[in-house]
This record gives sequence, structure tokens and C-alpha cells, in this order.
Amino acid sequence: MYSEIASSPAQKRFRLIANIEGWSYIILLFIAMPLKYLADLPMAVRIVGMLHGVLFVGFCISLTEMVIHFRWGLLKIILVFLSSLLPFGTFYMDRQLFRKSKK
Repeated sequence: MYSEIASSPAQKRFRLIANIEGWSYIILLFIAMPLKYLADLPMAVRIVGMLHGVLFVGFCISLTEMVIHFRWGLLKIILVFLSSLLPFGTFYMDRQLFRKSKK
């Protein structure tokens, strides 16, 4: 699967956006949400949540670019999209999707 994608600009952009989006989700869940509920700082969720939302839209646009460029099947599209909804999912997806095959 790695050789199919082979470091194209679309792939590099997708990986970058997916990793940043994944980190923003982790920060939202494990830093901003506790600050909102434990320290009474709702502004943390507003700021990080908005940033994460923008990055999620970027992830979806980049995923669409990958689908068009590499003609991914429906199952792969669904799995990649669902990975973005799980904490640490984008990191796992990145490892599974873009690992170099050992010969």
C-alpha cells in the first residue's frame, strides 16, 4: 500500500493535516475539557474546539483529495474517516496506511 502512495504532495499534506488534527483532538479531550470542568475555564474549549473544528474540516478536504487522487475504495474511506473520530485514531491510521512494507 505504501508504494501505491509513494510520497506524493497530496500524501504529505494529508499526513501533516491528520497529525495536527489528531494532536488538536488530544489537547481538546485531555487538556481543554478538564480545564473547562475542573478549573472553570470554558474559554479553553472554545479556543481549542474551534481550532480542532477547522483542522477537522481540513482533514476532510485532504481526505477527499486523497480519495480522488488515489481512487480509494469506500471501505478505506470509511475506516480513515472513522479513525479521525477516535482519540489517537489518526496516529494509528497513519501508521497502518503509510508504513513501508518489509520485503
